[in-house]
Amino acid sequence: MIKTFGKKKIDVTAAFLELLKAGLWEKKTSFSQYVEVDYPELMRLAKEQTVVGLVTAGLEHVTDTVLSKVELLQFIGLTLQIEEQNKSMNRFIAYLVEKMRREDEICTFLIKGQGVAQCYERPLWRACGDVDFLLSYENYEKAKRYLSSIASHVETEDNRRLHLGMTIESWVVELHGTMYTEISNRINKVINDVQNCIFYGGSVRSWSNDSVQVLLPSADNSVIIVFTHFIDHFYGEGIGLRQICDWVRLLWKYKNEIDQSLLEKRIRKMGLMTEWKAFASLAVNYLGMPEESMPFYSNSKSYKCKAKKICDLILETGNLGQNKDNSYRQNSNKFKENLITFFRRLGEFARISTIFPLDAPRFFMRYIINRFRAKSA
Repeated sequence: MIKTFGKKKIDVTAAFLELLKAGLWEKKTSFSQYVEVDYPELMRLAKEQTVVGLVTAGLEHVTDTVLSKVELLQFIGLTLQIEEQNKSMNRFIAYLVEKMRREDEICTFLIKGQGVAQCYERPLWRACGDVDFLLSYENYEKAKRYLSSIASHVETEDNRRLHLGMTIESWVVELHGTMYTEISNRINKVINDVQNCIFYGGSVRSWSNDSVQVLLPSADNSVIIVFTHFIDHFYGEGIGLRQICDWVRLLWKYKNEIDQSLLEKRIRKMGLMTEWKAFASLAVNYLGMPEESMPFYSNSKSYKCKAKKICDLILETGNLGQNKDNSYRQNSNKFKENLITFFRRLGEFARISTIFPLDAPRFFMRYIINRFRAKSA
């Protein structure tokens, strides 16, 4: 946690967040207070949170500290690699969407990832991940048959959540028949309404990608999908700052178009207003989101305290919990592995309970039930 770090580590963490804010908003920043910053450690944090491109953009806006040529070239070199990966992925998405549309009349919606990347000032500097498609049941079945035939590897399907991952060329493609969470049926009911708006209500927008129109959920619906997805990860294995940055940039890009009353109705119906306000405080106080542009932001000490605990947790556990010791999962004794996993998750939910004391215990029970069902399927 940040509070246990020594002075130098605190400076590096603060410097990292300062650069992240500068890159996220393309704003000049002063760096004179960060004396003798440990740049290798800064690079480690940027890689760990998959925000190297944003930190590099932030370095461009530093007004009073100059990196050595070697250090600067390291950040630039990695960012140029990210840029090339994004260009390659965008070409692949255009090819795949057009191929599905022409050859099998498959209607698909790109969610998260490259669609959200278009909300950034420099879309090609956002680290890319998997290609995620959301499809109606009919299109999900068609896409599953069609893409499985051209994939080099196909994972085991999650029939309960209608999820199938596969590798096509060098890219991981994930098909989603739903975006249901593992933590709450109450949340899933709202997600179901959102999906119906997308599939049958025409609530969509599009991204012109290499002359191919890629369909995306409308801003109102994308906000719910992105938010509930990272909340599900937060209560599950963990999240990274990039996922929060995606949410923030989406809200910023469409701040004048998002239906605030609909958003509030959905958040309250899901029972996630406390989570929304806590992450809103994180966005404003740690990532520099203008508070007037963050819906339902609260300036209270309580939410600032929750935001600090969330930030500490994210920085400690790494992107998607990558810093957790999961070596025990290599054990061939599955009963022992499941038992250790249960108590690990119990401890993690207990820690999250200090942030969300009402929701964490309730979500833990649903999470365990769904994990048991998944393993029994």
